[in-house]
Amino acid sequence: MKVVIAPDSFKESLSAPDVAAAIARGWLEVFPQAEICLRPMADGGEGTVDALLAAVGGERRLLKVKGPLGVEVQAHWGWLTGNTAVIEMAAASGLALIARDQRDAARASSYGTGQLIRAALDAGARHVILGLGGSATNDGGAGLLQALGARLLDSDGQPLASGGGALAGLKTIDLSGLDPRIGHVSFEVAADVDNPLCGPKGASAVFGPQKGANPQQVSELDAALQHYASVVAQTLGQDHSQVPGTGAAGGLGFAARAFLNAGFRPGVELIAELSGLAQSIVGATLVITGEGRFDSQSLHGKTPIGVARVAQAANVPVIVLAGSLGDGYQEMYQVGIQAAFSLVPGPMTLELACASADKELQARTVDIARLWRLGRGV
Repeated sequence: MKVVIAPDSFKESLSAPDVAAAIARGWLEVFPQAEICLRPMADGGEGTVDALLAAVGGERRLLKVKGPLGVEVQAHWGWLTGNTAVIEMAAASGLALIARDQRDAARASSYGTGQLIRAALDAGARHVILGLGGSATNDGGAGLLQALGARLLDSDGQPLASGGGALAGLKTIDLSGLDPRIGHVSFEVAADVDNPLCGPKGASAVFGPQKGANPQQVSELDAALQHYASVVAQTLGQDHSQVPGTGAAGGLGFAARAFLNAGFRPGVELIAELSGLAQSIVGATLVITGEGRFDSQSLHGKTPIGVARVAQAANVPVIVLAGSLGDGYQEMYQVGIQAAFSLVPGPMTLELACASADKELQARTVDIARLWRLGRGV
C-alpha cells in the first residue's frame, strides 16, 4: 500500500510538513507496513518557501524587514539553484504577524515584501517566484513599490503614508528611482485566488473584513484602490485592475502584474510541478490532502483542489482533512475528492482547535485508516 500525503499548512497552527507528519503517524498506526510518501504543499500563502525547499532543495535565508504595521519582523525567503528566489509575502506582510485586535487593513503595508525582493536582487536573482496569500495588507502593492524605489506622491508632492487608506490621496507616481534590475528578472506569481483588484469580488470586498476592515472601511478601501488603479493606468498607459489574480494579497498581485511584468500561475500547480507530485502519485493507493478550512472558496486555486486534479488524472482516490468544513465543501466531490473530514471532535474555541491540531490530525487519520481497512477487508 502506497499513500501520498500532500497537505497545505493549517494557518496559525501547523506548517505543511508538520501536518503531513501528523497524518503519516496516524496512518502508520493502523498500517505500519504502508509506504508513505510525504509531499508538503502550498498554494502561494504561508509555507510556500518551505514547501519548495523541501521539494527541490535550496537555502532558507533570513532578513529583518518592516512588518505590515511598521514594526520590524524576522522574515524568511528561499534561494534555489539557477539563481531563483522564492518569496512568500506572508513572511513579511502576513496576517499572522499581527494580533487579531490590532489588524488594520487601511494602514497595513507590503513594504517588507518589497525589501525581500530587493534582497533577492542583491543576491543576483534572475527568476523570482512570489507567493501571494495570507496577507494583512490592502495597499495594492504600494508599499512593495516604495521599497523598490518608486515614489507615490500626493497633490503637494509629498510621499504618501503607508497603507491602502492613503491611496485615496495619490496624485502621481514617480518611477525614476525604481530599481532598474527589475527589468532583467523574470517574476512568477504563485497565487491562490483569481479575484480582480476592485469591485464586489475585489481585494477589499472579499478579503478586507478578515484583515480588520468594517463595512465602511471596505467601501473606502475599494474606492482608494480604484483611484490608485486609475493613476497607475495614466502612468503606464495600461489598466491591469480587472486581470484575474490582481486582487490577490490585498492587491499586491496588481503591482506585480503592472510593475514587475509578472506572469501568474496557481500556486498549488507550480509547487506540484516542482515537487514531482504527479510522479509520486503513480502507483499510489490513496492520496490524503488538507488545509485549515475547506469550503466552496477552495475551488478557486486552493491546495486540495490542485492535488485532487493531479490524483484524478492518475485515477487515485483523494481524502481531505480540514480544520473545519464550510459552506459548499460538497462541491469538491465533483473534482475527484471522495470524502472530507473535519478535525474538530466537538465544540471548542478556535484557539483550542489550533493548539490541538497535531493531536486531532493523527486521531482523525487513525479513524479514517480503520474505516479504510474495514472497507478493503484487510
